[in-house]
Amino acid sequence: MSEVSRRQVLGGLVTGGLAALAAGGAPAAEEGGRRKRAAKAVKAYRNEEFYKDGKFDAAAAKEAYYEMMRRFRYPVYDRLRTDEFWALDFGLGKFLEVGMAGIFWVNNKEHNYFGHEIYLLPGQMIPEHQHVKTDDAGPKMEAWQPRYGFIYIYGEGTPTPGVEERIPSSHKECAVARTERILKPGEVAGLSRANEKHWMRAGPEGAIVTEYATYHDGKGLRFSHPQVKF
Repeated sequence: MSEVSRRQVLGGLVTGGLAALAAGGAPAAEEGGRRKRAAKAVKAYRNEEFYKDGKFDAAAAKEAYYEMMRRFRYPVYDRLRTDEFWALDFGLGKFLEVGMAGIFWVNNKEHNYFGHEIYLLPGQMIPEHQHVKTDDAGPKMEAWQPRYGFIYIYGEGTPTPGVEERIPSSHKECAVARTERILKPGEVAGLSRANEKHWMRAGPEGAIVTEYATYHDGKGLRFSHPQVKF
């Protein structure tokens, strides 16, 4: 590229950048505005909307997750419209506090790998649990990568100061994992050891999280809350 052409290009970039600044289009301001718009767009639900005649309404729950996917501009793939995509309240009747949706993209016992997508509405938690060894698997190891929104993850260790205030009411008495970390899009973290008790909770926008793990055998699930069902 000639010196004249180079100056023209650079001049155009500078002019464009100044115009964007004059219009209030600085990258930081744009990102801040995007987050504010996303937060305002979060739909508020009432827990009773997800129960019919005293029973959990999985279809209504799925519609809430589809709405969140559209808000995040996450593709609603055809498989997410099938029974492979599931939603549950873990039997506690507090779906907006304790609940999730998910799909097992792959769960390969022979080669010991697992791909899972986790969907959480704003503030929703997966109850504390651990994965113990079974005749067919484990103890399962796993890591998580938020794609949209962010999550709080909790593991065993020294309790994070103030963590008690952020433990949902259903788990204040039974949660053992109280070492807290915020995990943002693009970051990855996992269990520190086999059999570690852990749980997670979505931030105020909700979250879509990819889980990487060894083979999942539901027989190895052990929940801290005695009434939780999977």
